[in-house]
Amino acid sequence: MEAFSDGVFAFAITLLVLDLVVPSSETHDLIGALLAGWPQYLVYVVSFATIGATWLAHNAMTEQLDHANSTFIRLNLILLLLVAFMPFPTRFLAQYISSEESERVAVALYGISFLLMLVMTILMWTYARRRGLLLEQDESEATLFTRRLLPGLGIYVLLICAGMIWPMIAVFGYLTLALFFIVPLRRHRGSLPPKPEILPE
Repeated sequence: MEAFSDGVFAFAITLLVLDLVVPSSETHDLIGALLAGWPQYLVYVVSFATIGATWLAHNAMTEQLDHANSTFIRLNLILLLLVAFMPFPTRFLAQYISSEESERVAVALYGISFLLMLVMTILMWTYARRRGLLLEQDESEATLFTRRLLPGLGIYVLLICAGMIWPMIAVFGYLTLALFFIVPLRRHRGSLPPKPEILPE
C-alpha cells in the first residue's frame, strides 16, 4: 500500500510541471514573456507544496500503522483518487487565473480539491485511531497530529469563500497553509551530552 501510494503521489506531483507553458520561439521579449507567466509558476508551487504536504501527512500516518484492514485501504484509494486529480484543477486555474469571469470559479475548484484531500487524510487518521490500527504510542503524539490537521478544514473553507471576492488572496492563502503543514510538527530534541564517566579513586 505504501509503495503504491508513493508512486501515485510522485506521478501526480511530476505531472504538474507539464502545465508550464514555454514561451513561443517567435517572442522577441523572452524575459518579458517568462515574467508574464508568473501566475502559472505560482499555481505550480502551490500545488506542489500542497501535494507534498499531503504526502508528508500520509507518510507520518502510515509510519504509525501496525496493520491496515480492507476499509482503510479503500479510504486510501479515495485519497489517491483526489491526489491524481490535482493536475486538472491546477491546469484549469493556470489557464483562467487572468480571466475576470472564470478566475473565481477556477480558484474555488482549486480550493475544494485541496479541502477534499485534507478531509480524506483526517478521515483515514481518525478511522485508524478508532479501529486500533496504530502502533502503541503516546496519546499526546496522536492528539498533536490531529490538532495539526483540523484547523486546515476551517481555513480552507474561509479561503474558498474569500476567493469568490479576492481570488489571488485565496491562492496565496493556499500556499501559506501548505507551508504550515510542511513545517515539522515540533523541533527535534537535541541529543543530550553524554554523562561524565565516574572513575574509581
